[in-house]
Amino acid sequence: MSILRGVVSSYSLFGLNGVALLAKARLLRRSTEVSVSVSGIKHPVYVRLRTSDVSLLSEMLQDVEYDLNFPVPPSVIVDAGANTGLTSIFYANKYPQARIFAIEPELSNYEMLLKNAAAYENITCIRAALWKSDTKVKIADPGLGNWGFQTAALIQTGSQVRSKEVEAITVNSMMDRFGIDHIDLFRVDIEGAEQEVFENASPWINSVRVIAIELHDWLKSGCSRSVYLATNDFHWEFRRGETVFLGKGERVINEFLPRVQSDSPTSTHRVRGQRPCTIL
Repeated sequence: MSILRGVVSSYSLFGLNGVALLAKARLLRRSTEVSVSVSGIKHPVYVRLRTSDVSLLSEMLQDVEYDLNFPVPPSVIVDAGANTGLTSIFYANKYPQARIFAIEPELSNYEMLLKNAAAYENITCIRAALWKSDTKVKIADPGLGNWGFQTAALIQTGSQVRSKEVEAITVNSMMDRFGIDHIDLFRVDIEGAEQEVFENASPWINSVRVIAIELHDWLKSGCSRSVYLATNDFHWEFRRGETVFLGKGERVINEFLPRVQSDSPTSTHRVRGQRPCTIL
């Protein structure tokens, strides 16, 4: 995050005190943890100044990038790549009866996830990486900030990239472990590992109703291909910003569309088998 963007974000979120704290954090060359109250969110949220947490707070809790109008409230939500838990917190407030499973592999983010989720009984935190098999993978830091940690097979990580090992699990194993028989909303932001996760999706993909995913072909070739092959039987899709939404049930898209139209003049949607159209 640039200095100017950080100052603007800190002022809009925290006021003059936030700007002062940001300046202090930059002077001391370290992140400073603060708590902030957000409209519509029941409990204070913890963020680290001078990190990507501030941008994520704006995206997840103010711009509500992952918000959807479900005709029937979801009962099971999986948040893969949960980072510090801001999306899970948003869902926990909007759908307090839902079981939410927040999956995050990187330790410093996971510790913040635990802190943010502590007040919500319906959020289960899981320290692991989603992958194509139950194994161990490397968590690599390519220098993109706290939201850019990547997972890779042990043999794929070069010595020039700082990395640590972490447990990796499949979606199917996670569902078995926690007694989940379906996923109403599967939110995925796993920095390129969607290629591996979705190339082995046949055991669980039929149990998923809606997917909200960021595709990272710019990080790893084949991500989109893997996801679209796995979701070939899904009925509709639309895009909001960097997020692609894929779902089942042609009736459901009619419930989503009014929200999409009001969100962005550049949102696109299509029922599978039709050409994409831009909503003006």
